[in-house]
Amino acid sequence: MVIMVPQKVRSVGRRRQLCSTDSNLGPVIRRVAVLPHPPLIVPELTGGGDRDADAVRAECLAVLAPFAAAVPRWVAVGAGERPGRYGPEVAGTFRGFGVDVRVGLGAQADLAFADPLLPLPALIAAWLRGAVGTPEITVHVVPADLPPAECAAAGTRIAEELAGADPVGLLVLGDGAHRHGERSVGRPDDRCADFDAAIASAMATADLDALDRLDPTLAAELGAVGRAPWQVLAGALRADGHPWRAVESHLSIPLGVAYHFATWEPA
Repeated sequence: MVIMVPQKVRSVGRRRQLCSTDSNLGPVIRRVAVLPHPPLIVPELTGGGDRDADAVRAECLAVLAPFAAAVPRWVAVGAGERPGRYGPEVAGTFRGFGVDVRVGLGAQADLAFADPLLPLPALIAAWLRGAVGTPEITVHVVPADLPPAECAAAGTRIAEELAGADPVGLLVLGDGAHRHGERSVGRPDDRCADFDAAIASAMATADLDALDRLDPTLAAELGAVGRAPWQVLAGALRADGHPWRAVESHLSIPLGVAYHFATWEPA
């Protein structure tokens, strides 16, 4: 099932310059891409012939390919175990998901020393990097239960780290609720529909306030691991100090899990 969200776009956010950013340079973050991060997008993990997996993979690449071409320098945000910053020298493997598919966050990553415990967002970011041919990516992994205020602070730190003349693309990885309908991972929960509809609306309108309002307790109950990364995104864009608009967004729920796709650019 695919739910299309009306593309009525409005600008949000307050203009506030970082002390290290020259206002004549324009936005430091030039593009935002929001994607899910299910392991099933890696072909070797499904064995081929899975139409749902093929469709999600195609959607991810369709969103990311033009994004990667427009802005060659990437930074990604996701949530998971082993929080921290993972640079282009890092390699990992999907062995924990059943197949020893090795990926690197940069060309210099040594696949012979692939980390078997690399967090899923970093693995997916590395796989996507290879699939669209971008040189390198740095990944920030935050705890899935990070409180909203700390997500905002993490976003501010990322924006400060990126401040400068070089344009940057921000890739935000995370899934919505995983309890939609009979194909859900856990027991179906009727609250999922409203929860993910609110996120889809926020993605379609670049509404940072709506992302800030996401309830971490409800998100945890519904299995929405994207909540923290989306709130880090809101914090980073507020710190970057420019209004944003959505170029494209949609919500897909093929396997009982909500997958949000969006591309934003400065308004």
